[in-house]
Amino acid sequence: MACIEARDLRKAFGATVALGGVNLSVGEGRILGLIGPNGAGKSTALQAILGLTSYQGELKVLGRDPWTARDALMAEVCFIADVAVLPRWMKVWQALDYMAGVHRRFDRQAAEGFLAKTAVKRTSRVRELSKGMVTQLHLALVMAVDAKLLVLDEPTLGLDLLFRKQFYDTLLNDYFDHSRTIVVTTHQVEEIQHILTDVVFLNRGRVVLDGSMGDVEARFREVLVGPDAVATARALNPIHERRMFDRNIFIFDGTPRDRLAALGEVRTPSLADLFVAMMNDATPRGRETAT
Repeated sequence: MACIEARDLRKAFGATVALGGVNLSVGEGRILGLIGPNGAGKSTALQAILGLTSYQGELKVLGRDPWTARDALMAEVCFIADVAVLPRWMKVWQALDYMAGVHRRFDRQAAEGFLAKTAVKRTSRVRELSKGMVTQLHLALVMAVDAKLLVLDEPTLGLDLLFRKQFYDTLLNDYFDHSRTIVVTTHQVEEIQHILTDVVFLNRGRVVLDGSMGDVEARFREVLVGPDAVATARALNPIHERRMFDRNIFIFDGTPRDRLAALGEVRTPSLADLFVAMMNDATPRGRETAT
């Protein structure tokens, strides 16, 4: 059974279409990157998954309709938002007490163990913590819940590079166990590429790329082309072209490597470069179109 299954998921706010018929399937034990520019529909999709907004179409999360069965669903789902939600007057130990009192699957000992690896003190108030420490506290609280699905919406927004790296290292090494599912949205694409198993690009409420990281890395190729081979490269219908110093860089979808090798250096594009290419090319390139 898929952890998340969406069919023709739609949501509009007046004349503004936030989701325009999204199809999505996320299996158990996967780490999905939901990536898109501002206004692409990412937050609306997460709100639908969390049962925070109504929608049209079909949506099942852990086998439940999140809009009609949200209370039952929340026992198995954790969420970290892009803004702090802990009361600033609260002390760390009070946050632990609160979680222990409201969530039957919260393991206080596990949370204490996670916090012991940080500089967060149990007696500190939330307002006394840096933004990075507040994020570490959030992460400790949710990692200590025996949940099947973790949803992260820009979880490292505003943090410096060190805290961002620590966040994802902790998530991967101390939480993910191939039975839980993680959905993460972020604008810092290059920092999550190494942890993802699957990726979805959203643009203007529609899916423009959907696939496993293995499939994506096998399908798309980037070629550094010198001036003499530019016309030949363009004739092979690249999905994107950009100029760098004295070379043109092309990205191709599904073109065999042996046809590209004669043009120049062939390599796998970064997820960030592929994202830029896909945002300029609106052609949907989901799993069903893979070659």
